[in-house]
Amino acid sequence: MINYNPREWFTFIFRIHKADTVKKLFPMFIAIAVYSAVIAWLELQFVRSQVDRDHLKNISYMHGLLGFVISLLLVFRTNTAYDRWWEGRRQWGALVNGSRNFALKLHAMLPTGHPARAWFRHMIPNYAHALKDHLRGEFHPLKMEGLSHDELQQLQGGKHVPNQIASLLLSKTNELYRDQTLTGDQLILLNTQLDTFTDICGACERIKNTPIPFSYSVFLKKFIFFYVMTLPLGYVFGLGYLVVPMVVFIFYVLASLELIAEEIEDPFGQDANDLPTETISANIRKHVEEIL
Repeated sequence: MINYNPREWFTFIFRIHKADTVKKLFPMFIAIAVYSAVIAWLELQFVRSQVDRDHLKNISYMHGLLGFVISLLLVFRTNTAYDRWWEGRRQWGALVNGSRNFALKLHAMLPTGHPARAWFRHMIPNYAHALKDHLRGEFHPLKMEGLSHDELQQLQGGKHVPNQIASLLLSKTNELYRDQTLTGDQLILLNTQLDTFTDICGACERIKNTPIPFSYSVFLKKFIFFYVMTLPLGYVFGLGYLVVPMVVFIFYVLASLELIAEEIEDPFGQDANDLPTETISANIRKHVEEIL
């Protein structure tokens, strides 16, 4: 995720940032500019009749009507994508709070110097790192701290690493109950806290694995394409060759909104606009280590 100062207007306007859609769309800009120039040349050279020119000018009325429709579709598209991005941020905020609360309860329940404190100090943050990598389709065992050889082998053999770590946390908590380090009431309290970890994982998986319906996405892309491709037909006789930069700019606006929506609807990757899950995981480790 890019950290920025929203008050720096001129920095945004005159610099091409890593996340800027200009880089991704530049080849399309060239193709659309050439296409618009060819259409403009053909119409200006071969359409001589005023009646034919008037008929072609009437196409602009269609664009005026369709422009309102496409704006509504794009607003719905971007709002839906942002809702997914914000829901992902809420879930990771809940993971931060859940990790802190679990560590605070263990700090109050476990005696000072108990070896389980050190185990939980490493394992609770390991869950956050495992969830981050799981949502990216990765697994980095070197980022896991405080694991025994058997525990590491168990994680490497498991297909769902966050579930494996949650299982280890639950098993360790029940082991402390059997050793009478924890009471039954304390066990119930901690088990309830552990449930939130799996709930957060399931919510993040729901966001990641349920993209916008295919038909809707395809329809919107086709709509933008045909809308932009027909723009030169109706505006050439009013603008001349100025229609070329106009069509490119309109395509830039419409396609950029779609690209941004595609990027943020899966907020757990490593794109410039995705959630800073790496930083959040590091903060969870820092805070849990301070508590325990």
